Amino acid sequence: MAVANPANEAPGNRALRVGAVIREMARRPSGLVGLAIVGGHVLLAVISPWIVPYDYTTQDSRLVLASPSPEHWLGGDHLGRDVLTRTMLGGRQALVISGLGTLIAVLWGGSLGLVLGLIGGKVDDVVMRVVDAFMAIPWILFLLLIIAVLGTADAVLIPTLAFFYGISVIRISRAATHDVTARDFITAARARGERMWTIVWREILPNVRDVMLVDGAMRWSWMILAFSSLSFLGFGITPPTADWGLMIANGRSYMAVAPWAVLAPIIALSSMIIGVNLSADALAKTLGIDRAQKAPV
Repeated sequence: MAVANPANEAPGNRALRVGAVIREMARRPSGLVGLAIVGGHVLLAVISPWIVPYDYTTQDSRLVLASPSPEHWLGGDHLGRDVLTRTMLGGRQALVISGLGTLIAVLWGGSLGLVLGLIGGKVDDVVMRVVDAFMAIPWILFLLLIIAVLGTADAVLIPTLAFFYGISVIRISRAATHDVTARDFITAARARGERMWTIVWREILPNVRDVMLVDGAMRWSWMILAFSSLSFLGFGITPPTADWGLMIANGRSYMAVAPWAVLAPIIALSSMIIGVNLSADALAKTLGIDRAQKAPV
């Protein structure tokens, strides 16, 4: 991992670096495909309320389990709602909740991991044993319990997902910090009497940033799948809101007569996860990060 200290880097230079990274990702076939898929889904999530052909809550008895037609390209579901409309709108909640959840998870887990990696000692040992205990327990059970008690509102789903996914971020951030703290510029900063947060912000963070970015990109795809799984199990988005996981759960009983009602959200969800994974892989290669070595444990 290259040592850098861009503490005094101008905002314009940072913007140029981001642009250069995106261009380099797009030069790779996997990166180009991944960015195109993710960009398409994000664009659709933004503009879909204005371009959908029908209202996603409208029920038409003539459209119940109806086959695809020129008026309804993907047919109707078991309640007579347009499948195309609900599929186009189904990614909005998944993208917002998983995106915010991933951002919060990386921020809190990454910050704690940076501090633990720097201070070490008994505090590090105690906190990491707590982290190990959390990771040894099937988190999905606690997740379902919290949501069952507090409800399925966004204000519950986002911090709950962020907390459980942030636990493993601590390990990644701490391991990356250990690789940096042994370097001479950290020793020099300590000798100058700089405070802990100054060392974290100016010396450590610039050198673990790339690892955290790649880990966050990977974690986003897992968060999307986790959120859709909750909706599938009935603990995510509540009806009649359009959501891919909920659409799959509602349509699975009718696959024999209306497979399009299930295949459409499955393809949409799968393509989004594939796009994020391809983008994360291209980002890792562009930044020179070995995903096999930096994968969460």
